[in-house]
Amino acid sequence: MSGARGDLFDPLCPTRRLLDRIGTKWMSMAVKVLAEAAPDEVRFAELQRRMPGVSHKMLSATLQNLVRDGLAVRRVEPTVPPRVHYRLTPLGLSLDGPLAAVRAWAEEHMAEIDRANRRADAATDASAAPLPPSP
Repeated sequence: MSGARGDLFDPLCPTRRLLDRIGTKWMSMAVKVLAEAAPDEVRFAELQRRMPGVSHKMLSATLQNLVRDGLAVRRVEPTVPPRVHYRLTPLGLSLDGPLAAVRAWAEEHMAEIDRANRRADAATDASAAPLPPSP
């Protein structure tokens, strides 16, 4: 199946699982931090510092997915405690452009999305209001 394209609309297509992984905010942030450092490596602790709000567990899972998918490589220095470094592969670097476009779109349109959410919430609240008593 090498070189075969996926079909997003096929419920059995693995493209859906891949999009679930690469479409997260943590994946986008990790790829951005690693791409900015490329071709150098970034230590786990530095990634965590540069990704405010990410838990140790979530960052570990995100990096494991990057490595498993061939988007990053992991190097461990046998020190106490071990120093763990990550860098993007050429495939991972190729993901930075599309994710950067999505990040830029989100940043540019966030105010519009927030306004639409407030209008939708107000409409929902108005339709859920109790009916006035009948005379």
